[in-house]
Amino acid sequence: MKPRRYLLSPTIIFSAILIIGSGFFQPAKGQDKPDDKTAAKKDLLTVEPAPKQPDSHAEKANPLLPGSRQAAQQPKVGNEVLITNTDLITLTVTVTDIYGRFVSGLGKNAFSVLDDKQQQEISYFSDDDSPVSVGVIFDVSGSMSGEKVRRARDALAHFIQTSHDSDEYFLIAFNSRVQLLLDRTRDGNAVLDKLTFVQTKNNTALYDACYLGVERVQRGTHPKRALLLISDGQDNNSRYTFNELRRVLKESDVVVYAIGILSGGDVGSSLGMEGQGILEELASVSGGKAFFPRTNAEMDDIFEQIALELRHQYSIGYRPPNFVSDGKWHHIKVKITPPRGLPRLFVRSKEGYFAIANPK
Repeated sequence: MKPRRYLLSPTIIFSAILIIGSGFFQPAKGQDKPDDKTAAKKDLLTVEPAPKQPDSHAEKANPLLPGSRQAAQQPKVGNEVLITNTDLITLTVTVTDIYGRFVSGLGKNAFSVLDDKQQQEISYFSDDDSPVSVGVIFDVSGSMSGEKVRRARDALAHFIQTSHDSDEYFLIAFNSRVQLLLDRTRDGNAVLDKLTFVQTKNNTALYDACYLGVERVQRGTHPKRALLLISDGQDNNSRYTFNELRRVLKESDVVVYAIGILSGGDVGSSLGMEGQGILEELASVSGGKAFFPRTNAEMDDIFEQIALELRHQYSIGYRPPNFVSDGKWHHIKVKITPPRGLPRLFVRSKEGYFAIANPK
């Protein structure tokens, strides 16, 4: 029987969008480096795990990449990467308690997965504190004042300090053009340095920037991928539409965390409400979350909270029986049964995947 084959998310071509040297930034001078990263302990509830029993499935050694429909990357032969197609459906799952604290230490038996209302057997499970490929999408358009950018940059330092030491970063800035400033680095200070001197001007190509972010982080080293979208949510200059971006996010394994940087005049205005709705939808469809801080302290806490979430997530995978590559949307629901003595727990993940048809 021929192996099933599924398409990866399409590579987005940005040669017409990516303009190097557009003058957003000037070299940073004398930038102070943040303290060494530390894994913050607040907002975290750890469940003492039960002794693990032998399992016929290789839970920790599975080489498959998280995402709706993925292909496992095998070792390189020369300069080529061999791709093995697979029908494994994987999800990145966040669990919180009634106080919003992240819950770690749960076992595989605490989870159940429904695919189009059909119970699935979990064949891959991991709760490791694993590094992430992170795309930082930074709005430097005219609607973002210098004060907004400074606040966001300072808060981003808290994210970097709290994140995994082996996280890798992609930095993308945008106004009317999209610019890739850093293409894969583990130096968080380099990200902050690039954002030290910012000139905010021109229109906003938010959707184009997110497209590039999805494309880049999917080339990242780590299986877990996320975007930090720092913007007021307005777009008036993109080649791609909101619906096209939404579709790509539904197809990809990239989780979006949107941080809405709104000024006092934005809150309650029609533009402010529209931007907030856009950020909420982009985050929700990817299995992420949108935040709208009102104070500097709240913004710092939000960036730390996102870093903690990325470090305390679960990866769950299953193979649907009789899977048909028909291009249709399949709805997924993840349920959790808390261990005895724990209150109700809450689960957040992507809501489904497209079973993309094979090419003719």
